Amino acid sequence: MNKKRVLSLLAATVMSVSLFAGCGGGEKKPEAGKEPAKQEAKLKVGLVTDEGGVNDGSFNQSALVGIGKAEKELKIEKISPIESKQQNAYQPNLKTMATTADLIVGCGFMMKDAMKNVSSEIKDKKFMIVDDIVDTPNTVSITFKEQEGSFLVGVIAGKLTKTNKIGFIGGREGEVINRFESGFAAGVMSVNPEAGKLLMPVGENVNKLSPGKNVKYIDSFTDQQKGYEAAKMLYNSGCDIIFHAAGGAGTGLFKAAKELNRYAIGVDSDQAADPKLEKYKDTIIISMEKQVGESVIDVIKSIQEGKFQGGKHLVLGIKEDRVRVAPTINEKVVTKESKELSDKYKEAIKADKFKVPGTRKELKAFKVPQI
Repeated sequence: MNKKRVLSLLAATVMSVSLFAGCGGGEKKPEAGKEPAKQEAKLKVGLVTDEGGVNDGSFNQSALVGIGKAEKELKIEKISPIESKQQNAYQPNLKTMATTADLIVGCGFMMKDAMKNVSSEIKDKKFMIVDDIVDTPNTVSITFKEQEGSFLVGVIAGKLTKTNKIGFIGGREGEVINRFESGFAAGVMSVNPEAGKLLMPVGENVNKLSPGKNVKYIDSFTDQQKGYEAAKMLYNSGCDIIFHAAGGAGTGLFKAAKELNRYAIGVDSDQAADPKLEKYKDTIIISMEKQVGESVIDVIKSIQEGKFQGGKHLVLGIKEDRVRVAPTINEKVVTKESKELSDKYKEAIKADKFKVPGTRKELKAFKVPQI
């Protein structure tokens, strides 16, 4: 083969390869009869808060933290939350969120009617309500055994008090906050009946009992001044420890505790670890944590796995590891003995050795368990 012919064959080969590459453009065409793989759309999740807002340091904030965690770990799309400044905004805010989100999370028992209306109307979206029950088939309802976690912090408070006077501040009267009140009083009574007696309900009619003398309801989850005034009243009457279930209004309790050099117990989230409450971290000796954020993550996972429990009511407590004493503890104040005793009661509750009262009627009939 002469040199000219070899060169001609090489040139032809190079041209063929170039043409093949140019036509292909580096793309792989799908095989005949097969559709190209579609990229799965991200699940969109959005929160609608109650009046407490996203910075309540409580359960709205916990829910938002849970959605943020799911964005990183479960690759969902987090929709900007909508804050409800008043009750008549709940329904329009839920509707607005439903135009974008696939799962709409609503926090608070005051949102029940609005969520029922919106979830009934918008049937192709999924909803989650925290702290109440909505019986529509596209809504999962989550409530908590707040009384169980409150019992544990009550045990610690009962062992730590120096004055034998302990207080409780609630936001609004109702089943949810009554569970906090009743469980807390039962915990105190179990280890220190003298300190617990003013937390006990009063009245002869067990179906219409009134809160005890050291129990104050302020009719708000946002008014910090009301929380502050109620706390000062209780501290000035001799209380040295107060537990609150008053949402954002609880910041008023922390302010009073700091001013008067007394102690407070946080609620719903690990409030002593909250950067926004940094200046009160030494007064918040412990918190009762209701793990709303983790429960939101549970629901998100159920959707991703095709196991969403629409129409179901899930009740979560110690056994489900969704209420507990929060990990941040002021060890200068909280003794090892009090924490170990609280842990013993936790195990007894988990083992169904006794039932923590969740109403004033149940509290009135409660018999202190022997463990």
